[in-house]
Amino acid sequence: MAVDSMNSVLRKLQPLAAAVALTLAGCGAGAPGEAPLAGARIGGPFTLTDQNGKQVRDSDFAGKYRIVYFGYTYCPDVCPTDLARIGAALRTLDKQAPGIAGKIVPLFISVDPERDTPAQLKQYVGNFHPRLIGLTGTPQQIAQVAKAYAIAYMKQPTPSGYLMGHTEVAYLMGPDGKPITSLPLEKDSPAIVAELEHWVR
Repeated sequence: MAVDSMNSVLRKLQPLAAAVALTLAGCGAGAPGEAPLAGARIGGPFTLTDQNGKQVRDSDFAGKYRIVYFGYTYCPDVCPTDLARIGAALRTLDKQAPGIAGKIVPLFISVDPERDTPAQLKQYVGNFHPRLIGLTGTPQQIAQVAKAYAIAYMKQPTPSGYLMGHTEVAYLMGPDGKPITSLPLEKDSPAIVAELEHWVR
């Protein structure tokens, strides 16, 4: 039943996801060597709350590259798989290229603020990487930041509660807050490492 419910959510999200995909695809038509998402209208200012209950603004990360991933802690499969790959990639860079790793801040933004309290986020993000920052906020704050990052999400009730269907993407944002590329979550962590090594200067 839960799988059927999630499939229903994803079907409802398909039109918006397709529009987002078209937007992103159009951004990759630049000159060779240009960032695939150069010029895309992705990102923007936000004020959210981290896993320690501290207010966090996008400007707090100025000068750092950011990996921005939207999901939720009760996600049964997709989010933990993606975050495990991102975490593994960052641990590889921590060992092999600490200079690059030190320039990257990984962010996990919840699309389920109803359940994802700072305490819940703190317990969750620690499973993937010690520098992973979990962010939550009011439903209005989450809706605003999701819109800025072209993320669609939708609640779908299930017999045991609800699931959240959401766009699956991890953006690499530059030190200026502008989008660079999306990371290859469908591949393994070495592919993510290679992408980070290519773009992080």
